[in-house]
Amino acid sequence: MKNKQSSLWVANEALRKDSNLYNFCKVLNKKKLYKKKENFNDLWKWSVRKPEVFWSEVWNFTKIKGIKGKKIIKKNKIFYKNNFFPDSKLNYAENLLSKRNNEIALNFFSESGIKKNIKWNDLFKNVCKLSAYFKKIGLKEKERVAAYVPNTIEAVISFLASSKNGLVWSSCSPDFGTDGVIDRFNQIKPKVLITCDYYFYNGKKINIIEKIPNILKKIKSIRKIIVFPYSDKFTKKINPKYIDFYSIIKSSPIDNTFKKFDFNHPLYILYSSGTTGAPKCITHGAGNVLIEHNKEFSLHCNIKNNFKVFYYTTTGWMMWNWLVGALSSGSSLFLYDGSPTYPCKDSLIKFCSGENINLFGVSAKYIDFLKKENFNFNKLKLPELKIIASTGSPLVKECFEYVYKNIKKDVHLTSISGGTDVVGCLVLGNIFSKVYAGEIQGESLGIDVDIFDENGKKVSKNKKGELVIKKPFPTMPIKFWNDPKNKKYKNAYFTKYKNIWHHGDFIQKTKNGGFIIYGRSDATLNPGGVRIGTAEIYRQVEKINFIRESLVVGQERDGDVKILLFVVMNNKNKLSDSDINFIKKKIKKDCSPKHVPHKVIKIDEIPRTKSGKIVELAVKKAIHGNKIENLQALANPRSINFFKKLYKSNLLNE
Repeated sequence: MKNKQSSLWVANEALRKDSNLYNFCKVLNKKKLYKKKENFNDLWKWSVRKPEVFWSEVWNFTKIKGIKGKKIIKKNKIFYKNNFFPDSKLNYAENLLSKRNNEIALNFFSESGIKKNIKWNDLFKNVCKLSAYFKKIGLKEKERVAAYVPNTIEAVISFLASSKNGLVWSSCSPDFGTDGVIDRFNQIKPKVLITCDYYFYNGKKINIIEKIPNILKKIKSIRKIIVFPYSDKFTKKINPKYIDFYSIIKSSPIDNTFKKFDFNHPLYILYSSGTTGAPKCITHGAGNVLIEHNKEFSLHCNIKNNFKVFYYTTTGWMMWNWLVGALSSGSSLFLYDGSPTYPCKDSLIKFCSGENINLFGVSAKYIDFLKKENFNFNKLKLPELKIIASTGSPLVKECFEYVYKNIKKDVHLTSISGGTDVVGCLVLGNIFSKVYAGEIQGESLGIDVDIFDENGKKVSKNKKGELVIKKPFPTMPIKFWNDPKNKKYKNAYFTKYKNIWHHGDFIQKTKNGGFIIYGRSDATLNPGGVRIGTAEIYRQVEKINFIRESLVVGQERDGDVKILLFVVMNNKNKLSDSDINFIKKKIKKDCSPKHVPHKVIKIDEIPRTKSGKIVELAVKKAIHGNKIENLQALANPRSINFFKKLYKSNLLNE
């Protein structure tokens, strides 16, 4: 970036002064803790310099219900053994059930047209009834409740009931095959499995309940199976050994007691993608998650009471856990289940318009899809849409420009990035900073992120390097399940740099003060000894109108790395020599000669995880003839066969 570019959006004075972030600074100023400035970088520097003060004030400002205790951080020389709020006691569910009134708390919409909603009062009652049932069947604190469910109201009720009792929740979305479910849940030995009869995707009705017997054969710890209907009632009789979710709700008493647990009491288990081995069971703490999500929703996303929050996600992606966390702010959540492009390609944007959504979250790939399809929404009414959040992969410059030109001019577009490991964000948006095309606005408050080179030294601004976290933070996983000596934990984050969290993203801080992520550092290309992020190539290829999407990997050959570019064509059957030459010239012109692929190869589809992320590492293994473990982690496992065949052919050696 040679010159400072002009910004695409900046909050006006009225919006800034009415924001949660401004009011937070005002509180700090009044207490003489921080000199109030509308400068985000100054605030972030203060927050990482004074972590005890910052996190204590976040607790106060977001009105966490519980006993805070006097000590904010119990320090330890070992990074991940630092303990936040060691004297604290709270109940996660009590904090999310923030209202008891007749306003709508949850809205469910299916691509099939099924609609449901539940009021705050009824949500509270149903959570309390299900938690009473969990006690009745003898579930003890820290025992696991597993859920194989679509994104429904019943899924949220089940999660909150689990957390209310100090149980540990874990969910998989129904697009996981039985092997994928077994690979995950069998590691954590759940006592209860919650599921559904069916769900819809892309116009198809898909049976879930018929998969349950195979799961039960492999996971012997499951004692109870609870099933809820996707629609208002079951269309077929369920197995008499299974328990009807709503029969529990009808017959159970309301247990409105909320026992308070330790701040880092285990809340839920999330899973790594599992594309390079068995999925790691990443365990997060209740208070840790609560305070981080409260901070992100309030101070970064400016979410307020009665906001309407909609993030397109499944229960198998950490963004579902993030979305549910917005209940703590008094927001009404919108749960959409189905394909983002069914019954029409622009369903999600129309949904935002019809429901007057305030925060709309979606993957970067979906925004790129809308851009490629040339959708223009300027005539569509989106008066209440205040923020669009994008994650899953880097949002490229052209997609930023597309949003402001074709969706809404006066919207806060925030590209966010973090991950399952931290169940939140490390870099994201804020209302004080300007939005620049292709850039994430800034750091996450209270998290000391930085960029290091290979030798563990800080890189200068505008240089690329490794994303690291230099100081402990609340949403470090409390542990990996079945990892008593923390061997997996240490290998995941602390092998590259001594006592510094290595996140695994290849990133750059820009002259504007924002960030650009160039992909996972373990997928970084290294032709001729020059480190290249895969996103640098994706950025150029995605501009080409005859290409729908692409995948880049490095082939180790003759002591060097050859770049291979795989492309899915857009409405074209063949990839001609002239097409290949055009692609190579564009990459050479807009990047460098080192970025030019050795080969450009047409493919039918790109292998992806269940959450839609491209699996570069699995493809890299396939083209080198290495074994790929846990193909069930892929949404489309057959797609990897093309690359296996490619390895056996001579094409890559030509």
